[in-house]
Amino acid sequence: MMVQITWQPGRIVPGSLKKLKMKNISEILKKEDVIVVDVRDTWEYEEGHVKNAVNIPLNEIPARIGEFKKLNGPVVLYCRSGNRSGTAVHILKLAGITNAYNGGGISDMQKITLN
Repeated sequence: MMVQITWQPGRIVPGSLKKLKMKNISEILKKEDVIVVDVRDTWEYEEGHVKNAVNIPLNEIPARIGEFKKLNGPVVLYCRSGNRSGTAVHILKLAGITNAYNGGGISDMQKITLN
């Protein structure tokens, strides 16, 4: 389990960075041209996914960089826990794609998209 913390003078606030990040992701998801990508394996995607998400497994991301470069809007990626989507965002940023965002895990994304 990964714990995120924020420093405030005199105290540490667990989870506060994650709340801020999810608020930002929520705003990005409101954009008309946003693309949501599930980077889990196909069998995981088939068991359930965020509405309108497309499935591009993490191991396919490097071979499909050209497709991402053609997109005009932001890309929000997610997986089961946020680790694989973080790796995918890193790969995309190294390829010069600056509008890629880690949406975290599927439960985080479901909370955001249901609100």
